[in-house]
Amino acid sequence: MKNRVTGIGGLFFKSKDTKATKEWYKNHLGFNTDDWGCTFWWKDENGKKCTTQWSPFDNETKYFEPSKKDFMFNYRVENLVELLAELKKEGVTIVGEIEEYDYGKFGWILDNEGNKIELWEPVDQAFSE
Repeated sequence: MKNRVTGIGGLFFKSKDTKATKEWYKNHLGFNTDDWGCTFWWKDENGKKCTTQWSPFDNETKYFEPSKKDFMFNYRVENLVELLAELKKEGVTIVGEIEEYDYGKFGWILDNEGNKIELWEPVDQAFSE
């Protein structure tokens, strides 16, 4: 496998008040927030439009489990199915099953310290000009 991770797809963290947190980032740092947080648009080396998502989650979310951390990173990958198969062979813990949406496929693993990591194979061409 050539590239495993191609970039950061998202930064997710727990928040006591997601609405206030989004407002603070909007007012003080200029984030263009919506219900999900903020989407940052950029172009890759081939000129394709890509996104990175910033999202505060409710403090009580179970989405980061089994990790005990208050954050989760999402990494962009090129071939999720192949990557998860390779990681499984290497003894990496796979969490749950692949989920597929119109904007990409998602899979989850645990790192060496038990942090849940989300792997995302995006459908960037859906956002191309």
